[in-house]
Amino acid sequence: MNVVAEQFASAARQRQSAELGMWVFLSTEIMFFAPLFLGYTYGRWALADSFGAASQHTDVVIGTANTVILLTSSLFMALAVRAAKLGQRRPCVTLLSITGVLGLTFLALKGLEYYGEWREHLVPWLDFHFDPARRGGAELFYFLYFGATGLHAIHLSIGVTIVFIFAVRVSRQGIARLGNQLEIGALYWHFVDSIWVLLYPMIYLVERHG
Repeated sequence: MNVVAEQFASAARQRQSAELGMWVFLSTEIMFFAPLFLGYTYGRWALADSFGAASQHTDVVIGTANTVILLTSSLFMALAVRAAKLGQRRPCVTLLSITGVLGLTFLALKGLEYYGEWREHLVPWLDFHFDPARRGGAELFYFLYFGATGLHAIHLSIGVTIVFIFAVRVSRQGIARLGNQLEIGALYWHFVDSIWVLLYPMIYLVERHG
């Protein structure tokens, strides 16, 4: 049975307040990404040729693999919430752990991708190399790329930490003491995944041929 804090009249009221608070929080988080999306929209319109050329230097294999990984992690997160609702303690811990490991795998692959881009001199302001005719637009593309994916990685790191904390708490304290906290945490996880679903075609599929 969910633990109801004394300031709430019922578990339903507590859940509604928590969900509202999370949605308000997520709406403010969108403002972190909005300037980057707007900058990309401008660059894609004004510097379409350079953006297309820059996108073809991104690692579409890693990008696609990471997309699959995050979508799979959302599935396991949803299954963990379902297991919690059914009172299945051990499956919940297992599913949360898998979700966290998938998040770490995404971050590891992203780090590998960053390393490859550094070696190819594609990091703005760090000896950036590109076709001189398209350098300005390409540098803007990679500035937005590192800004957006870096911000996403920070959010995902927070999500991974939260997921592992939940796994430990469920393992040690059981499910009842969490109340609806796991569902609220799942909203955050799905939000982070949805941001990546938007970033993936913008970064990796711009005029990519072959």
